[in-house]
Amino acid sequence: MTRRKIQIKKIDNATARLVTFSKRRRGLFKKAFELSTLCDADIALMVFSATGKLFEYASSSMQQVIERHNLHSDNLGKMDQPSLELQLENSTSYTMLSKEIEEKTRELRKIKGEKLHGMDIEEL
Repeated sequence: MTRRKIQIKKIDNATARLVTFSKRRRGLFKKAFELSTLCDADIALMVFSATGKLFEYASSSMQQVIERHNLHSDNLGKMDQPSLELQLENSTSYTMLSKEIEEKTRELRKIKGEKLHGMDIEEL
């Protein structure tokens, strides 16, 4: 009997569904084991059956992998926010650039002949 491609949809027959779940679960765990062995990767895999039974595989400790995941997720969230030092640097740069723009705008108006009141003879 040769392998053939099956249509991916829910299996209606409950017995066939349980057999397929059992076989595929074993295959999935085997692939996870192979990946962790070949690539030296930490893997944690949790599968809940339709009946609610938990099946799990971890290449090291499930708890360690979950803690590492949580730590990684927290760090990713922090990466989206700039550091306080960068925020201060940006606000300082913004302030300096705003003052420079204001000064250059004033100079440009003087050159154009606008806003001349309040200027002495030397400035004119």
